[in-house]
Amino acid sequence: MMAGSWQAPRLLLAILAALVAFTFQTKRKTFMSVQEVPVSEPYVIATMRFVTNEFNKESDDKYSFRIVRVLKVQKRVTDHMEYHVNLEMRRTTCQKLETENCTLQEGKLYKQIECFYSVFVVPWFEKYKILNKNCTNG
Repeated sequence: MMAGSWQAPRLLLAILAALVAFTFQTKRKTFMSVQEVPVSEPYVIATMRFVTNEFNKESDDKYSFRIVRVLKVQKRVTDHMEYHVNLEMRRTTCQKLETENCTLQEGKLYKQIECFYSVFVVPWFEKYKILNKNCTNG
């Protein structure tokens, strides 16, 4: 009779250990897919629009910037998507709130920057969050 009474606590302990191990594994980011993707992919276009808007909102510059070249886009898929993007941006002739007919600055106002962005994306909910950003003068 005594041996049977220890079976239930052991079973509960085994279940608890399995749950702890499973929780630890799910907290680690395991990528189901990592691939380079074309800029023409619809979710990439929307993400680039988000990145540009966020950059211009946060920038202290009087003028808006726009992307002139995307060097590389990598898509990482887990329970969400992440885009890791290397791009070049240039200052335009448009001030912050203007977005129409913006040509690129030349001469003394010319400015180009290179940026790396890591963006959390759930595109079907139009949810974006910048995870990492690093921009340097080009």
